[in-house]
Amino acid sequence: MASRVQIQISGVKVYFISGLAATGNIFRNIKLPQYCEAVYLDWIPPEKNESLPQYALRLSQKIDTSKPFSLMGLSFGGMLAVEIAKVLNPSCLILISSIPSFQHLPYYYKWAGKLRLHKIIPVSFIRSASVLKRFFTTETKEEKKMLKAMITNSDAHFIRWAINAILTWKNTEIPKNVLHIHGTKDGILPMRFTKPTHNIKKGGHLLVLSRAEEINKILAKVLANP
Repeated sequence: MASRVQIQISGVKVYFISGLAATGNIFRNIKLPQYCEAVYLDWIPPEKNESLPQYALRLSQKIDTSKPFSLMGLSFGGMLAVEIAKVLNPSCLILISSIPSFQHLPYYYKWAGKLRLHKIIPVSFIRSASVLKRFFTTETKEEKKMLKAMITNSDAHFIRWAINAILTWKNTEIPKNVLHIHGTKDGILPMRFTKPTHNIKKGGHLLVLSRAEEINKILAKVLANP
């Protein structure tokens, strides 16, 4: 059930952080209210043994903090947005198909992290499995083609780092002013493990593509124009 969240972010920039292996183009169907400005943050190369919070802090250097701003993160990008929000205190933190704490990770991801299975599985296998899964989702033919290109052309080193960063993430602090939109049929981060403020019935992990119209309605209603 949606909570009664209403946050005023009129005239501020909203910084977007995409999901793993994706670019800012993944948000192409998301339309912010006209009084907001969208800024897409590009990935930066991870440093050796860098944690998720450390990476987020470096990524946040691209954010203009001299004026009010908000953050929007998709999936892995949402986890990074959480870490940035803990330090920079944005006006609003918008999570889509993501989680605000490692405690909301499915138990099988936690087991994989403890067993360090991600260290021995080839990235090529992860890519192939991801591409195969995308052909059984609800995206359109054009969207599936775009997703396949993103995954197959993604940097292997970045994927390996990101998976390790997710599975070793330890955050338990949930920032204030969180708008969390999640699909009830999310197969990557199942909704039963987290507590979103807004549910989209039968929505999968890639709501930004397949259910963007519904997300846009939520944004228009919640992000109030004073």
